[in-house]
Amino acid sequence: MAEEPVPDRERAGQTGGLSVATTTTDGIRVLHPTGEIDHHTCGRLRQALNELTADRPRVVVDMSRVTFMDSSGINTLIAAYKHVTAADGWIRIAAPTVPVLRVLQLVRLDGLITCYPDLDQALAP
Repeated sequence: MAEEPVPDRERAGQTGGLSVATTTTDGIRVLHPTGEIDHHTCGRLRQALNELTADRPRVVVDMSRVTFMDSSGINTLIAAYKHVTAADGWIRIAAPTVPVLRVLQLVRLDGLITCYPDLDQALAP
């Protein structure tokens, strides 16, 4: 019996890796991290967040494919929040998975950066 191929997003989570795709929707930069965000991988997310060049950056981080996040991810998001709000912009989190939402709530980051249940709501004005 042949095994079914494992989708890339599942493979990224299993190996502890992280990839970050970036899209733009209506002038809003959307980051799509896939995998685990920890001290080994948060540099990829930080790099994507540091590439914001708009005068008033608007950013959504779609966390629907993030399987794990530790304090490194929290620190990266806080730094991005400070950078974006200093530039008179905003940052939102979309569709955090249950383990990620638990971490966001535990450290009360969801009180600093607004979390939305899905990407469409996070992109709404």
